[in-house]
Amino acid sequence: MASKSGLGRGLGALIPGSEEEQAAGGILLVPVEAISPNPRQPRSYLAPEELAELTASIREHGVLQPLIVTPGEQPGQYVLIAGERRLEAARLAGLSSVPVIVREATDQQRLELAIIENVQRADLNPLEEAEAYRQLAEDFHLSHEEIAARVGKSRVAVTNTLRLMKLPDAVKNALIEGKISEGHARALLTLSTPEAQSAALRTILAQELNVRQTEELVRRLSGERPPRKLPPPPPPEITELEERLRASLGTRVTLRAGRKGGTVTIHYYSQEELEALLSRLL
Repeated sequence: MASKSGLGRGLGALIPGSEEEQAAGGILLVPVEAISPNPRQPRSYLAPEELAELTASIREHGVLQPLIVTPGEQPGQYVLIAGERRLEAARLAGLSSVPVIVREATDQQRLELAIIENVQRADLNPLEEAEAYRQLAEDFHLSHEEIAARVGKSRVAVTNTLRLMKLPDAVKNALIEGKISEGHARALLTLSTPEAQSAALRTILAQELNVRQTEELVRRLSGERPPRKLPPPPPPEITELEERLRASLGTRVTLRAGRKGGTVTIHYYSQEELEALLSRLL
């Protein structure tokens, strides 16, 4: 896991640290059949090709990083907290047992730690991440700011990710299948009706529009004066910088290069988001 910052109170103790800490805490070998899946696991889709690669690695080298489990209701039974892909790959590789570290955890901590592991590894698609945040907000009554602190994200990033839940099924499916990116989906949220969003999606797929071209399309469909033609895609280095700024600030950022310098445009969608951005920047 890349970082332990931003974890909920008491949650950091659930995460293995150094090898010495792991040894002190005791790594057990537990039968695969004795481990039940995490009922709060946010990931709903395992990419077959990634699972196949991990299975081949585990078949050759074994499970190098212990799974994290919590005691189940029956003696000798455990509930998985983190390590879903490793557990499934171990089953496919034919392993009878896997190394685990046992931790006590509440239902909320199971969800938080599963989110943290997946988010840090970039294993969740945006909708899975949004659903996990929804559970923390609705089932455990956490504010967006509290969620952000627990998972190491900005509050604006959490709010914007949750907005993806409002998209129609056609757009959600395209996002899950990788036909469009999260940037495309965010642009479509600007349209006021599901019908308009679905119609715009069909145009995006048919014309293979990038995110910036999609934003221009949405402006046209929203009644703004259309440009004479869609602008050419920006250079890859500009796109990379825009993505880095978006990830850091949790909102859309547009770079426009000129002959001498250029402009940076930071977009916001509510007064609350503006205040959060000002707080981060100032």
